[in-house]
Amino acid sequence: MSSVVNPTNIFWHECPIAKADREKLLNQQGCVVWITGLSGSGKSKLACSLGRQLHSRGKLSYVLDGDNLRHGLNKNLGFSPEHRIENICRVGEVAKLFADAGLICIASLISPYRKDRDSCRALLPEENFIEVFLNMPLELCENRDPKGLYKLARAGKIEVSGFTGIDDPYEPPLNCEIELQQKDGICPTPNEMAGEVVTYLEDKGYLIADSPVITNQLA
Repeated sequence: MSSVVNPTNIFWHECPIAKADREKLLNQQGCVVWITGLSGSGKSKLACSLGRQLHSRGKLSYVLDGDNLRHGLNKNLGFSPEHRIENICRVGEVAKLFADAGLICIASLISPYRKDRDSCRALLPEENFIEVFLNMPLELCENRDPKGLYKLARAGKIEVSGFTGIDDPYEPPLNCEIELQQKDGICPTPNEMAGEVVTYLEDKGYLIADSPVITNQLA
């Protein structure tokens, strides 16, 4: 995914404690819940609500929020197409490590390009990547505009061109595991949407170790 070429003199070292051992200790299945959608669609609130509900069930999760990561890991990246690709690449690699540690990693990013999200999916076994599409209409997101970014973009005052949904495309998932959207014109609350994700995780066996559902998927 990254344009940086790996040196040839590095080697992979196996450790005696494997992912399955850590999952048994935590009594859950390590995976990545990747929340994607337009700015203002409610990704961060959903991620926090999901983390809170999992915590109340005694399950260990960690939220990788797109804005938060740009204060540290990705603070040297802008919003050009090249930097956006690198941004998602880095988050995907970190999310993979969290999943390997046995955690339920909740990644919350606009991640507008389908190819980049698919590249992150390819880092993990297929069943360990759960793509959640927060499918909220642009009008709703723009009316919310919690950061005032849509207003700035419409006025041409954003520092860089290419604001997702205005003059840069958002490519919706084609085969996401979960799609959340308005019902009869009403947007579900973050807690309601988080409940849907928790139900999915429970039904698929992610909230216990050695799940027969996941075992069958691997067979």
